[in-house]
Amino acid sequence: MEFAAKTRKNIRGKEESDMQWQENLQNEAGLEALLAEPSEKLIVDMAQIKGSIMVLGAGGKMGPSLCRLIRNADKAAGISRDIFAVSRFSDPKAASMLKETGVHVIPCDLLDPHGLASLPDANHIIYMAGRKFGTGEDAPMTWAMNAAVPSFVSQRFAGANMVVFSSGNIYPPVRLAEGVGGCTEETPAGPLGEYAMSCLARERIFAYAAMAKGLKVLLFRLNYAVDLRYGVLFDIAEKVKNGRPVSLSVPYFNCIWQGDANEAAVRSLLHTSSPARILNVTGPETVSVRTAAERFGEFFGITPIFCDEPGETALLNNAGQAMKLFGYPRFSIDELIEMQAAWILNGGKGLGKPTHFEVRDGVY
Repeated sequence: MEFAAKTRKNIRGKEESDMQWQENLQNEAGLEALLAEPSEKLIVDMAQIKGSIMVLGAGGKMGPSLCRLIRNADKAAGISRDIFAVSRFSDPKAASMLKETGVHVIPCDLLDPHGLASLPDANHIIYMAGRKFGTGEDAPMTWAMNAAVPSFVSQRFAGANMVVFSSGNIYPPVRLAEGVGGCTEETPAGPLGEYAMSCLARERIFAYAAMAKGLKVLLFRLNYAVDLRYGVLFDIAEKVKNGRPVSLSVPYFNCIWQGDANEAAVRSLLHTSSPARILNVTGPETVSVRTAAERFGEFFGITPIFCDEPGETALLNNAGQAMKLFGYPRFSIDELIEMQAAWILNGGKGLGKPTHFEVRDGVY
């Protein structure tokens, strides 16, 4: 099946042809460049974000591209500032890549009080540290990372402006029979399982710091960022391509291009508040697992195999407030499915980090 011909504008306003677009998906270097390409809106906002920016937990799946996005946006805006990337950096490749772009790389275990105390001050913090997978086997470590570290960080950086990554998992599942609009920021929390409960604990600790100490905070509730090497779309596409069954136990999902999610996180530095503000971040579409799998099947020339009875609930978020602030994501779900199919057909590799989107009991 042919991919739809498209044009789009790059950050300089020049239209790129579909051929150039497809070339971006030939290898990881092209994908990384695409993830770190700032929009004009972000470039304009960077001039309003004064002072240094520190990313805590910068060595994870999203952190390296977020740091490069900040650096590229600053460069396009003619701004020179300190950007600090803090992580244990178990992947030395990520640290090396960031150093090459002029980001200050600081190896640090945030559970180590001496390491945390030694970090430089920063005007703005994007907090990405956390733990999800492995909670079922070692819940105490998850609680230490997701609940204890926020307490340490909120004390160490009490004067900073802070965007705190959280998860849509803190909401209760939506009953599909009641509509699929998704949970809004006003929906009461209803976490299922220890991972989701620990995410809510992280939020509560930062919210307390905002209330008691005047810390300016935005709680960034993200649902399923995808970057073609991992994410719910990769999981579904890989199963279809390899003839493995796709579970319908959680029949719907939301997702957003990782570059768009990272850009929203940076721009959210202008929308923090005390008391803490909550913001849902995901794509505008409620996506059917079955429909996405069948679409991948069309690209791959394969009939998908399905398993499990379709569930009556799903974790779905309504990101209308984020779209009001930042506009709609640059890539629709149809475009993301095309991009994901192209990545796999071009031999693109995955990170080996499945999302387990089909999990219903909250155990990861």
